[in-house]
Amino acid sequence: MRGLSLRSRTLIISAVLAALIAGGTALASYAIIVGAMNKAVVRDTAEVARAAAKVLKVAVAEAEYAAAASGEPGASDRAAALDNTLATLSSRYAQLGFASTGLALYDDNLQPIWSKSPAALLPDEGDDRSKAQSSRNVVQSPVEAPTLLAGLFGEQRLRITAVHIPIELPGGGTGVLDVVYKPLAEESVIDGVRWSMLALMALSMVLMVALLQSSMAWVLGLVGDLRRGADAIDAGRLHERLTVKGDDEIAALAQSVNGLIERLERRADAQSRFVADASHELATPVAGIRGYTSILRAWGADDPRIRDEAIDAIDRESRRMARLTGDLLNLLHADQGLVLKTERFDLNALARQQLALSASRWLEKDIEYVGPDEAPIAMMGDPDRVEDVMSILLDNASKYTSLRGTISVTTHRRRETVSFDVQDTGQGIPEKDLAHVFDRFYRSEVSRATGEGGFGLGLAIAKSIVASMGGEMSVTSVVGQGTTFTVVLPRGRA
Repeated sequence: MRGLSLRSRTLIISAVLAALIAGGTALASYAIIVGAMNKAVVRDTAEVARAAAKVLKVAVAEAEYAAAASGEPGASDRAAALDNTLATLSSRYAQLGFASTGLALYDDNLQPIWSKSPAALLPDEGDDRSKAQSSRNVVQSPVEAPTLLAGLFGEQRLRITAVHIPIELPGGGTGVLDVVYKPLAEESVIDGVRWSMLALMALSMVLMVALLQSSMAWVLGLVGDLRRGADAIDAGRLHERLTVKGDDEIAALAQSVNGLIERLERRADAQSRFVADASHELATPVAGIRGYTSILRAWGADDPRIRDEAIDAIDRESRRMARLTGDLLNLLHADQGLVLKTERFDLNALARQQLALSASRWLEKDIEYVGPDEAPIAMMGDPDRVEDVMSILLDNASKYTSLRGTISVTTHRRRETVSFDVQDTGQGIPEKDLAHVFDRFYRSEVSRATGEGGFGLGLAIAKSIVASMGGEMSVTSVVGQGTTFTVVLPRGRA
């Protein structure tokens, strides 16, 4: 069974994420609003209690003043004063300004003697009421304490608190006034905004999912471009490039992929040229061998001179093929990464040895070979590979240096590197050819015109070896004066 696509997965993830974020924000906002309203209810209850206590104290004072004016109060007078107090309290109830406030007055025996409504009588507050009477302090006790999220999807209920206030009754004795404020106005405010809050939460979820999906569609479009680029590489269409838009990370990735495709295209072109050039170079000796074989088969048996000439030509062309295949193998090994050894050796001694070998190889040209100083230059590296590079450069210099010319090798030692220059007094390299002397199978027009042997691989092999050793190789030349190749290598801890 095929799994969900990336787009479907992102839709599910974005929906869950949107629900968590929008829902969490809505719940947090609701909890903050309810918490603030509960604090407001506690504050309003305290204000109502203070106002009720003030009205009751005024009523008690008026009743006691009326009783005192009539003479020594007796039991009937105290009862009359209390009746007057309750009548005054009832008549001034509207002055409190809270229609949802419940009041109840208890005598010194904590028996109810007056209440605004039966609902104001709280039978379960006996302990708190007795505590307020005995301590002569105001005591608060919760009547209803619903959970914070109880009214999220239903009718809102806020916290209700009863305030017990000790009151001096007329004629003596301490009663208790119960004040209960029901926050109907506050609850109606929350009921009014709850559905708007839920609608806003749903809208936020839809917008968040749409935004995430649009962003993901953009990203998936870029991924599709990358996939098409990969398909183009796999199909060999290396001329195609990804579209680069903007200056963000995705654009940088597209540029990197385009750079990769360009490098692959250059490598593919180089490989095609390599195969074509190698085929061309191999075709020449093969054609010569086949031609002389035909001559040898036709006339070699009857004419010893033709036979010897054909055998010499076949031998010459076969050795040419052997050199070419050897150069190709060396170049292949260099490209694949050489296995380098590390040992201590003297660069100057190695240079003098290679100069001596070149002098013996090119005796007929009477070239003067000038070596470095006798003082040693010690370095750590692979002496065989350095020898290969120096041999290639000396052979190349000897090939293009005229009779009785000069070839010199100079060495230099620095803190972290060593270098050597191979300088000749040959014909030089034209400026337009300098950028290509290290290209495989490249031979300048001058070298082709002079008929010098070679396949254009020696310098490419030398540069590849130097690069494998972590060094650099460069060339300078002046036509008619000579050429200088410079090789810089890491010195190592010698």
